[in-house]
Amino acid sequence: MSRCAEAAAVAATVPGAGVGDAGVRPSMVPRQASFFPPPVPNPFVQQTQIGAARRIQIFLLGIILLPIRVLLVALILLLAWPFAAVSTACCPEKLTHPITGWRRQITQTALKFLGHAMFFSMGFIVTVKGRVASPLEAPVFVVAPHSTFFDGIACVVAGLPSLVSRSENAQAPLVGRLLRAVQPILVSRVDPDSRKNTINEIIKRTTSEGKWPQILVFPEGTCTNRSCLITFKPGAFIPGVPVQPILLRYPNKLISLSLFKFCIQLCVLTFCQPFTKVEVEFMPVQVPSDEEKDDPVLFANRVRKLMAEALGIPVTDHTYEDCRLMISAGQLTLPMEAGLVEFTKISRKLKLDWDGVRKHLDEYASIASSSKGGRIGIEEFAEYLKLPVSDVLRQLFALFDRNHDGSIDFREYVIGLAVLCNPANTEEIIQVAFKLFDVDEDGYITEEEFSTILQASLGVPDLDVSGLFKEIAQGDSISYEEFKTFALKHPEYAKIFTTYLDLQTCHVFSLPKEVQTAPSIASNKVSPEKHEESTSAKKDD
Repeated sequence: MSRCAEAAAVAATVPGAGVGDAGVRPSMVPRQASFFPPPVPNPFVQQTQIGAARRIQIFLLGIILLPIRVLLVALILLLAWPFAAVSTACCPEKLTHPITGWRRQITQTALKFLGHAMFFSMGFIVTVKGRVASPLEAPVFVVAPHSTFFDGIACVVAGLPSLVSRSENAQAPLVGRLLRAVQPILVSRVDPDSRKNTINEIIKRTTSEGKWPQILVFPEGTCTNRSCLITFKPGAFIPGVPVQPILLRYPNKLISLSLFKFCIQLCVLTFCQPFTKVEVEFMPVQVPSDEEKDDPVLFANRVRKLMAEALGIPVTDHTYEDCRLMISAGQLTLPMEAGLVEFTKISRKLKLDWDGVRKHLDEYASIASSSKGGRIGIEEFAEYLKLPVSDVLRQLFALFDRNHDGSIDFREYVIGLAVLCNPANTEEIIQVAFKLFDVDEDGYITEEEFSTILQASLGVPDLDVSGLFKEIAQGDSISYEEFKTFALKHPEYAKIFTTYLDLQTCHVFSLPKEVQTAPSIASNKVSPEKHEESTSAKKDD
């Protein structure tokens, strides 16, 4: 009997090795239960349904309201510009000292009044709840949820505190001068030290004991549809000073305030409404504990939880990086929501960075792009692996399919690779797998050896693996380096390549204790005598 035939014979004695016995075959890796799907699948899009009657109303009102409101907004901006110019005259773009004296007092009073007038002219009816904390009580305001640039109304109601903004915005005509009047903290995209400098500037201002204006931050870092609170960036919480949370609510039934609407369309839809209600609620000041001062993420999470409870919405671990992944998914012809993975949780628990997750998205797209809905079914999974649908493949697919809906989304794919495949794709495991395939131990895997072991592992006697073999081998056989390169590039195969090892282990432990031995798991030498003993012993059971 050839070594290949012996290997197949041993695999055949393992319970569940035959086709149709997938329920008996032991699972390859225990299912991890630490990743739960987010309560809000996609917080970055807003589906606005406008009926025919509402469209007619918007059109008729727009004929009257739109031009009037545009003219009023333009007039107010022109009136505000001289005050901003006086306030910032002879001041550098990046301030080193706060603006004080009469310039600050007059500018604050005038711009605050004109800010209220501008939002009123746009049709906003603002309701304010709670009390605005003084600079000594709370040097920082944190505002959520952030869904539109109209959220700037919180800045007006709070008394025009400083904002964190891109340096390019300060250079824009008219608007740039108005932004500089509130003494912003400017962030530069081209400066590699910008993040560190921004944090240092926030710490300097928040610990100045009221010399600088309060700082207003949108800690989510991007816009959402207000259905949840995504992960808060820690920047506002790093100084370890008290913060005052500010809640924004838009009670209108018609929601035209959405992240992915072009700004002109957003303004038109908003200006054509009779009015837009806004509730701005100032919550009690939150003072960090000693532990939270040392851990700004802990402080940020506590404040986010309090704000979410007050709003009556859940929290998720989505971040701005999820928004970037969603856009990348759209560029790869996948549904945009396919890229959402709750990046913060995934990256922290699985030790993955942005580049790693983005690379997995490319791989996922190559599998799912041809499927409906951008999800991977068992057929696409088998076609990608160049293997038939078998019991083992179904079990591997089931380990990826965490919610048991019969398909794999991108989030499940990333978790599966990290939890199931990558741990089984180490140098040591790859060496063991290669030795299992190298039946005659000559340092190379022939197509016969490769086919026989996979046939035994997958329980498919007539399995044709010539296509997969040619993809790995550069010649008539597979060297270790070729095997290793392929395994590292395609971690999905890791569990399949080591399934035969699982079968051997299962077979040994299925024998009576007096018959069990301790063979080397890296060896695939099989004795026909032992095979006969195992068969008879199994019959006795």
